[in-house]
Amino acid sequence: MGLLGILLGLGLLIWFAYRGWSVLLLAPVSAVIAALLSGDPLLASWTQTFMGSAASFVGQFFPLLLLGALFGKLMEDSGAVTAIAEFMTEKLGARRAVLAVVLAGAIVTYGGVSLFVALFVLAPMAEALFRASDIPRRLMPPAIALGTFTFTMMALPGTPAIQNAIPMPFFGTTPFAAPGLGIIASAIMLGFGLWWLARAEKAARRAGEGFGDIVLDMHEVVADPVLRERATTAREFDPAEVERGHLSADRPSIVLAALPLALVIVVNLLMSFVILPRLDFGFLAEERWGGVSFAAVSGVWSVAVALVVAILATILINRRRLPKLRETMDAGANASVLPIFSVASLVGFGAVVAALPAFALVRDWVLSIEGGPLVSLAIATNILAALTGSASGGLTIALDSLGATFFQRATELGIDPALLHRVAVMSAGTLDSLPHSGAVVTLLAVCGVTPRQSYLDIVMVAIVGALLALGAVIALGSVVGSF
Repeated sequence: MGLLGILLGLGLLIWFAYRGWSVLLLAPVSAVIAALLSGDPLLASWTQTFMGSAASFVGQFFPLLLLGALFGKLMEDSGAVTAIAEFMTEKLGARRAVLAVVLAGAIVTYGGVSLFVALFVLAPMAEALFRASDIPRRLMPPAIALGTFTFTMMALPGTPAIQNAIPMPFFGTTPFAAPGLGIIASAIMLGFGLWWLARAEKAARRAGEGFGDIVLDMHEVVADPVLRERATTAREFDPAEVERGHLSADRPSIVLAALPLALVIVVNLLMSFVILPRLDFGFLAEERWGGVSFAAVSGVWSVAVALVVAILATILINRRRLPKLRETMDAGANASVLPIFSVASLVGFGAVVAALPAFALVRDWVLSIEGGPLVSLAIATNILAALTGSASGGLTIALDSLGATFFQRATELGIDPALLHRVAVMSAGTLDSLPHSGAVVTLLAVCGVTPRQSYLDIVMVAIVGALLALGAVIALGSVVGSF
């Protein structure tokens, strides 16, 4: 009955979440059903296990989601994201429309701009470029996905994406874990994705397929309540806040627009390897500070300080372009609330499931997979990210339930924790792009296409390319270790 309860609870969660029901309601109900069929106390499972784990996730990562959403909204309203998109359009032009969209997405997301902020800027840019070069509209989503869903989220060293921050407290790593392997993985994902998109574009031209004549109303997309519920479990920005605030009609120069993005990476690097390691944080061992190690918090602190510096720089550079600064900052702050609690609810559900006696069967199966802890970690994280439709939710559930075991086995085998970190993050970012993922649903909606039209190409650039890169990282890491 225990295993049946886990499967039933998970099935209900996926079924109703896909239909737009709030995860804030679904996750505790599904957790209680799983506990009921396992014979565990219901109220204790909810208030102690579920809420304890959800609160822990909020306590660890809400600062990053808050700062990330705030930074993204400031970059959007100041016109900086649009300026970067227009610069790429001008330099690469309609003849290289796909490359322009991919690189524009990569630049803004690697610099810390929230995915959904980037989507609502990149979609009009891609529409104009693809229309001018008569490339089918259906190739807009995979082009945007390649630049925003893949290597900048999970492979490039120092990426401020929340997925890259989640393993740091578990493994004591930094945002720059396994940088050499991350760069190789990024090259594989980018190279494979561009090859596939070029192939698809040529095939469309041979078939006489053009852009089409659909006119999309972006306001309807933003206002869709079902889309909002599905989107907030997938990424760190509430789409409802995109149109709030005040978008500047003026644009900063490309240098000023890109400066805050560069600051995120540079300050993150300095905090991780120069500033924080030289300071004394022995007081963290005291009970009043949680009795944690410096390694468990240093990575999160590095990203948080980098985002704070970038936020201040964005305000200073663009003060006259932000006449309604309070409204913009309120919208950015509000945009972080629903996503953090939605993902925390998924984490709480995972904690209840992991505490059930029947979960031992699942744990034993995962740990018995051939190939060592790297392969086991990759499979477990992929499965959980696929089931939840959330990279951050699936990754946290996997590490909460099995992270200590993977870390112990890796230590016994002499595997660098940085390699575990990179494998875990990349695994979370592969099968999270299945059709029920909120990020995929939102991307298709803002581009005005259906899954039937575009999903195959999304699979190729966001899943197949990522799996190829993940396989390469595991193979290289197993032979030569982390670098």
